[in-house]
Amino acid sequence: MDSRLVFVLLWMLLSFTSTGIKLDGNGYVDVIIAISSRVPQDDMLIDKIKEMVTEGSYYLYDALDEKVYFKEATILVPPQWNSKDFFKARTESFEKAHIKIDNANSANNTEPYTKQYGECGAEGEYIHFTPEYLLNDTFIQLYGSRGRVFVHEWAHLRWGVYDEYSKEKPFYFSNGRIEATRCRHNNKAPNLQNEKCGNKATWTVIFEDSVDKDALQTLKPLESPPPPPSFKVVQRAQRVVCLVLDVSGSMEGARILQQQQAATHFLRYIIEDQASVGIVTFSTSASTLRSLTIIDSDITRETLVQLLPKRASGSTNMCLGLSQGFQVLQKDNGDVLGDEIIFLTDGQATDNIAGCAPSAIQSGAIISTLAFSDSAAQALTEMADKTGGIFFIAKDDMISNQLMDAFASLTLSTGDYTNEPVQLESVGARTSDWFNGTVSVDQTVGNKTSFVIIYEIRFPSIYIQSPSGSIYTQTNMSHDGLLKTVTLNIPGTAEPGDWKYSIQTTSNQAFTITVTSQAAHDDVPPIIVKTHMNQQFSDGTKPMTVFAEVSQNYRPVINAEVWATLESETGSEHTLQLLDNGAGADAFQGDGIYSRYFTKIVNGRNSLKVRVKNQGGQTRFAVQKNSGAPYVPGYVVNGVVQLNPPKPPVSEEPLEVGNFTRTATGESFVVKLSGTTPPNFPPNRITDLSAEIQEDTVLLSWTAPGEDLDQGTAKSYEIRWSFDLDMLRNSFSNGHVVNTAAVSPHEAGSVEQHSFNLSFPIQNGTTLFFAVQSEDEQNAKSETSNIAQASKILHGPKPPGVSNPGMNLTVLVISLCVVIMVICFIVAVTAWAVRRRNRFV
Repeated sequence: MDSRLVFVLLWMLLSFTSTGIKLDGNGYVDVIIAISSRVPQDDMLIDKIKEMVTEGSYYLYDALDEKVYFKEATILVPPQWNSKDFFKARTESFEKAHIKIDNANSANNTEPYTKQYGECGAEGEYIHFTPEYLLNDTFIQLYGSRGRVFVHEWAHLRWGVYDEYSKEKPFYFSNGRIEATRCRHNNKAPNLQNEKCGNKATWTVIFEDSVDKDALQTLKPLESPPPPPSFKVVQRAQRVVCLVLDVSGSMEGARILQQQQAATHFLRYIIEDQASVGIVTFSTSASTLRSLTIIDSDITRETLVQLLPKRASGSTNMCLGLSQGFQVLQKDNGDVLGDEIIFLTDGQATDNIAGCAPSAIQSGAIISTLAFSDSAAQALTEMADKTGGIFFIAKDDMISNQLMDAFASLTLSTGDYTNEPVQLESVGARTSDWFNGTVSVDQTVGNKTSFVIIYEIRFPSIYIQSPSGSIYTQTNMSHDGLLKTVTLNIPGTAEPGDWKYSIQTTSNQAFTITVTSQAAHDDVPPIIVKTHMNQQFSDGTKPMTVFAEVSQNYRPVINAEVWATLESETGSEHTLQLLDNGAGADAFQGDGIYSRYFTKIVNGRNSLKVRVKNQGGQTRFAVQKNSGAPYVPGYVVNGVVQLNPPKPPVSEEPLEVGNFTRTATGESFVVKLSGTTPPNFPPNRITDLSAEIQEDTVLLSWTAPGEDLDQGTAKSYEIRWSFDLDMLRNSFSNGHVVNTAAVSPHEAGSVEQHSFNLSFPIQNGTTLFFAVQSEDEQNAKSETSNIAQASKILHGPKPPGVSNPGMNLTVLVISLCVVIMVICFIVAVTAWAVRRRNRFV
């Protein structure tokens, strides 16, 4: 057996965003491993992480033709850990880490996994390890060595491959034989790798489809084994933030007021206690309005609020503003490493910010940029992208509430979401009558709950009703006439349930309402929403996808109603419902990741906002569905198979979720089309085709694609079948045609079914393969669907002495799977040991 193949199989059996990771020569660098602040200090944990990555580096080197290894990794430890040996963090953060060390979402769920929700070959989101897994060596028995597990998960994270084993379908029937869904690649096996990657082998995806495909094809093998990885352990202390605010003449009027309103919201409700904040303004020159000040009370917060600029004049010199901001940040300890700049401008500059952007990027500070104007410099996007910050755009239109949403998103998570603000609502409207709505406060939030209403012209009448019927009016609220803001702070913990608001005005004016809260209990993380696009820049050649992850303590929240609004800086707006149905843009059904293709793209900068709700619906907490490390059922000692104890049981019963509402803002993205109209895409590839043979009838089921990717209605379907999977996959048009004259496509997302008889009787033991293509009105065809297979199995008479033949078949297959996994283990380990011994002789 090819030893290279052995090691690819080994990952899949035993080890069972641009991420910022880079290849420096043959070595991976900029690998960020972050420990959640929920994890108590244990220096042994750092040692175990280093051991895992070091061991994994040698497995990686052997597996990938001796071409790559782990060269450098940074370990980010929580702020409360004590040691003189930790370096100061630069742009590293828990939220953007590639490997996260955090507690499990249930008492027994310690299995390592990788969060993936992109297409085959796309990088995953992160790898999750629990402290228990790293510290307790008994897990080595259950999952194999940590180094192998790490490399297995790395394959998911970096190269976008999927598992070739299957927990749900450990065996399948093929041409009269029972086959195990095993470690050696078999393009007929019912596993995720075949389903997601078009029946391609793991090796093929890594070298032909992954982000590293070009490097892996050109890199030469190392002449000798690589050195161990180098590690840097860093720590981020309390946040140090400088607001750098534009007060040039083009900001005068509505913009300077919106800046003041949003910055006020940030200082009152978003920035955490004990953080240090400074304020700088810039126009023709730059000024420090406040040096770094520790947030130690509400009085301090209000002092900072009162210092926010209220007038604007002069030209726009952004480089002066940046320079002044850095000077403020340096005052606490002489450097800006890990400090933050929140840089807001309309971008209509008289200086060339591209000249000072490179030094800002190299400073070690995190720079988040907010731009009002459609002419804002490209350097603003670049600074945010390269320093770990976030880029937002904001329109002058008040009801979009974009600037408030942007400031509300400027948190820096340490992994403990119980201490972070959660945005329950953010909505705006223009009316001369009533503006009504409902905000649902669920059991996971309620502390520090605030309702902030901003009006445009005249002070309105406001009524807010609690779930039990208590009415709050203006007498219970604070009113700032200059800021045109009315605020209700709910004392204590807000009552769970539906809070209803009504705003009445006789003047035609705009309103926005923003509702923020925090976790109700220190030990119960709240439901959170994270949203982003699959591309931060698009030229229209590849489809854009919107993702929204709804979860609570890593548990998926399913069956929620999720809507995304994508708004261009020129004013066009597109709203679409995101789905968690495992079809179209969505990778897995019921994993709490809601997705949709965004087809109405227009030139320029675009903003993303997601609203999630469950009001009287069927929302549930579900079991996480991720690419995880496989359980090793046994091992061999002196030729005897020794079975491991079973994995700890994990509850798979979904739990109900009460009414809740959430909003989330994603980083803005840029579209630059060659023409002025959005590209036309064919129907999306069908990924969930299934087939079943009942007597001589074939039943096919799938989710309908759209006219344009997963939106609209396709024109027609073409269905073909074959006895040969490879022929159908490689040459769809040569398959046997199924008559689809009676099949009329339904709207995208609908369930499609088609039953038919073939022109011959189907014999017992026969396996057939099926595939579908769809076509739109422009005669553009989709990619060929996943290949569905079906076998006709007729059970004979019950053998004498067998009381339950089905049970015996199950036992037989399980035994076969265990034996195959053990054999694969022996072959892989033996081959690895021989290669290692020969190399060091």
